[in-house]
Amino acid sequence: MLTVNTIPHAIIVGAGLGGLAAAIRLGARGYRVTVLDRLAVPGGRATVFTQDGFTFDAGPTIITAPFVLEELWQFAGRNFSDDVKLKALDPFYVIRFDDGDTFTNRIDPTLMRQEVARISPTDVAGYENFMHESEAIYKIGFEQLGHIPFQSIGSMAAIVPDLLKLKAWKSVHAHVASHVRHPKLRMALSFHPLFVGGNPFRATCVYSMIAYLERQFGVHCAIGGTGAIVQSMVKLIESQGGSVLCNSDVAEITTSQGRATGARLASGEIIKSDIVVSNACAAHTYTNLIAGGAQKRWTKRKLARARHSMSLFVWYFGTDKKFETVPHHAILMGPRYRGLIDDIFENKSLAEDMSLYLHRPTASDVTLAPAGCDCFYVLSPVPNQDSGIDWTNMAEPYRQRIAKRLDETIMPGFEKHILTQRVMTPLNFEHDLLSYKGAAFGLEPVLTQSAWFRPHNRSEEVENLFLVGASTHPGAGVPGVLSTARVLDLVVPPAEAFANANS
Repeated sequence: MLTVNTIPHAIIVGAGLGGLAAAIRLGARGYRVTVLDRLAVPGGRATVFTQDGFTFDAGPTIITAPFVLEELWQFAGRNFSDDVKLKALDPFYVIRFDDGDTFTNRIDPTLMRQEVARISPTDVAGYENFMHESEAIYKIGFEQLGHIPFQSIGSMAAIVPDLLKLKAWKSVHAHVASHVRHPKLRMALSFHPLFVGGNPFRATCVYSMIAYLERQFGVHCAIGGTGAIVQSMVKLIESQGGSVLCNSDVAEITTSQGRATGARLASGEIIKSDIVVSNACAAHTYTNLIAGGAQKRWTKRKLARARHSMSLFVWYFGTDKKFETVPHHAILMGPRYRGLIDDIFENKSLAEDMSLYLHRPTASDVTLAPAGCDCFYVLSPVPNQDSGIDWTNMAEPYRQRIAKRLDETIMPGFEKHILTQRVMTPLNFEHDLLSYKGAAFGLEPVLTQSAWFRPHNRSEEVENLFLVGASTHPGAGVPGVLSTARVLDLVVPPAEAFANANS
């Protein structure tokens, strides 16, 4: 029986969704938990900010697998729906092609077949085959492999038959192209890896599962914004007896004889713990937070040479009128698809053209803006900091180019209605969120950087150090990040077993 003095202490570095989920799971398993975050508010990439009466989610806005959140709350003995209200969206999003044609993604399979047939009647059968394979990929890639740790090469070898069955060496775009021929449908069915930092022409076709995930479980938003989920997670941690300490910048994960022993803050304060869970970017964890440079696998050289995801340019703005014709989620495709993707991921250059994701949460939740107003963010994928782009000088010209694109397409004359605004560039990802190279989603999700090939959930470098978040297994996106915390159940013993083993 554990006493107050023998309860193991877990420090969580970073209050992003992965860190908060890890804290909840460890708290439910008997640990005393302290979450440390350098920012003024919790949430990490999922933080929220208010400005001039408008509420903006800084990062993720789409909830595609609500059962992952429901399972997390159940694990802690609560009901998710008691704390957070989700709203199902239909349509999920509208894709606007450069010629003005659209593709509306709906939950109804009949309406989806009709939409495919409107664009290309000869591709309907191929679309159905693609969705059938998407379901099969989901059942293996997510249900069977998404929540297990890959701690040894043997565990990776064990899934080779599954990878062969899934044809995981193929990219998402190649998988889509093997089923449908029309270029618009190939775009509409293959862009999903961008939601998790992936290049559709390089990301393993395992990410084709997202199409099935949307159809089967829907696309949702949280009332109050994604920040409402963050706030409820913090309250749940506190109800377990844990604490979330903001403005607590971790400068070092302390170690002794190869074992994590706690954290040293930038202020000089040292907080001791029995285990440490890092929700920081894995590359930042291994290059900046662990002193001594004794890493054997994740060396600075290896991480510098790894493939990292793209970054993002995000413009948040609120208007003094409502734009009723703009849907909750809109995707504006540019004139090029593969060429633009190559510029972002391979050439690391800022192209003249762009594709945009436009988010209008007030289409579903009017509480996020003053009466009669709308709140938006528009996101443009851009190269990470390997590009050398000077965002100090480029931010305003690029914002103007985005404004011009919106004005020419679905929001004519909108700029004169802007009441408040701010931008986020790769510099913010690099310096505020400490994302290595400003990569918004950590390591790029290619096959050679997946499962065992990603930084492990149980650190290979330091005993009693564990990793959660986008850069570890299974990867980025809200369901993926929450699943990284679920993996901890299999690599971190319950508090009592840990205490007995270390007594």
